[in-house]
Amino acid sequence: MSLISAKSVYLRYENTSVVEDLSFSVEAGDYLCIVGENGSGKSTLVKSILGLKETASGHLHMGDGLTCKQIGYLPQQQAAQRDFPASVWEVVLSGCLAGKNGNIFYTKKQKALAKENMEKLDILHLKNKCYRELSGGQQQRALLARALCATGKMILLDEPVTGLDPVVTAELYALIKKINRQFGITVIMVSHDLYAATNNATHILHLKKSGSFFGTTEEYLESDVYKSFSGGDVL
Repeated sequence: MSLISAKSVYLRYENTSVVEDLSFSVEAGDYLCIVGENGSGKSTLVKSILGLKETASGHLHMGDGLTCKQIGYLPQQQAAQRDFPASVWEVVLSGCLAGKNGNIFYTKKQKALAKENMEKLDILHLKNKCYRELSGGQQQRALLARALCATGKMILLDEPVTGLDPVVTAELYALIKKINRQFGITVIMVSHDLYAATNNATHILHLKKSGSFFGTTEEYLESDVYKSFSGGDVL
């Protein structure tokens, strides 16, 4: 059963149609990159997947027991968030909030999960550091660890490398790929980086108001949508 299945979905932003007749699916273990021009509906689709916005029409269904609260979300970072005055441990552990079920204290299991995810992302040594004192790459690792604390199935990343230098960007892309391939976490990532998308993802969803593309990366590279969008350059 698909983790996410969309059939004939129409999306609107305010009173404007941004995506029409969109169909795609996400299976367990997939690495899906969502690409497209500015204003093509990427952010609107993200909100719909997270249950923050209803589709105008069509069906967007979650299966295999997945719920919106079980999607680890890493949003685009704003300047104010980069200056957040909390320890790295507090930031990562807050990813377990959805599983507290009214309990005001974190459980031993949740604390062990936070520690495990920090070890996976090589930031356990930063546990007691203030989040705002970290580099941009370290902050993204902390937020990625936080997202993993919320899920055992899927993470949703919205432009996770914005503002990072090329070396740190490459490191973060490699880490996301490792999370997908080695740890078995399904990845959905919104990106403007077509090169990274086609070199890391298993599937591509290219959003357009009409005539959106969905398929494997190999199929996308052969498509007219890709050739038009990339100017015919071969990656």
